[in-house]
Amino acid sequence: MYVAHLALQDFRSYESAEIALDPGISAFLGPNGQGKTNLVEAIGYVALHGSHRVSTDAPLVRHGAPRAIVRAGVVRDERKALIELEINPGRANRARLNRSPVQRPREVLGMLRTVLFAPEDLVLVKGDPGERRRFLDELLTVRAPRFAAVRSDYDRVLKQRNALLKSAAQHRRAPGPEVLSTLDVWDTHLARTGAELLGARLELVAALGPLVAKAYAALAPGGAADLEYRASVGLAEELSTDRAQLAEALLAGMAESRKNELERGVSLVGPHRDELLLKLGDLPARGYASHGESWSFALALRLASYELLRADGDDPVLILDDVFAELDSGRRTRLADLVAQAEQVLITAAVPEDVPERLSGATYEVASGEVTRVR
Repeated sequence: MYVAHLALQDFRSYESAEIALDPGISAFLGPNGQGKTNLVEAIGYVALHGSHRVSTDAPLVRHGAPRAIVRAGVVRDERKALIELEINPGRANRARLNRSPVQRPREVLGMLRTVLFAPEDLVLVKGDPGERRRFLDELLTVRAPRFAAVRSDYDRVLKQRNALLKSAAQHRRAPGPEVLSTLDVWDTHLARTGAELLGARLELVAALGPLVAKAYAALAPGGAADLEYRASVGLAEELSTDRAQLAEALLAGMAESRKNELERGVSLVGPHRDELLLKLGDLPARGYASHGESWSFALALRLASYELLRADGDDPVLILDDVFAELDSGRRTRLADLVAQAEQVLITAAVPEDVPERLSGATYEVASGEVTRVR
């Protein structure tokens, strides 16, 4: 799988841009602020329908423009597809596949798979649990696009349930039978959708853990990394990922927490409260890892994601956004060795010296909104 063509209209700093790409390694070089990251961000957006830099779509549209359009020509198993996304802040986004409209943008999810490394990845190690939950859910969606709908359903149910709890808490009196009956209904919905998301996360962490350990050891020889999923409800050690069992556990957890939830006006049980614990030896990486160890762990998470997607049958596009400048020479060399054989690697860097010699390939110069191939 690789991106053969990228066209932008009113995306970030680009009024328009068009780039032909080849398999193998391509580097986008230029001073900071010239638009290098915008190019790879657009490719990542096609894959995930979200940005690794911002949480909303509004900043992706060039100032003064009503919308942005990203077109990507993708080659997969020698078959070509043209994916077009129209980004409309405040309104529904639209998508086309091979120039034909699709009913929902998420119908084109999975047609392009990417794994993106960026300086922002440090928040996976140092940030709050929401960053790690997002990492898991994005990887789930890349592997199985149907999880976009699962996540959307869960978020919708959670919002409704929280609204009911907040309303009950504001009245500062014992809720009546009608409120409790309605809450029972939302409990059932949250348990059902939550069990699907929780089960998928548990399966993903089980598959990802050994790959993270292997990648971390390759980046930081002698180091030992591990993953541990901590659910907001007690899960018996022998409990399988059977969705019905998980739904029962979630329902039991909500029943136990109901008094507290009604007092606080917020849902305290469910996948939205879970944590992915990153461990170095017996210690949590957050708070204990050095800067270099944190970088190695963040990179190991991405490398493990890449290996997992490859095992599914596709070589995802690897994107390394201004990563090498952050690494010492040893980690830089080891990372280059690990990614060099990918079908397509897209790199951004401020100067040519930031790109390891092992990753020499096509070179594009990015300056003042212009992208020019120079090699």
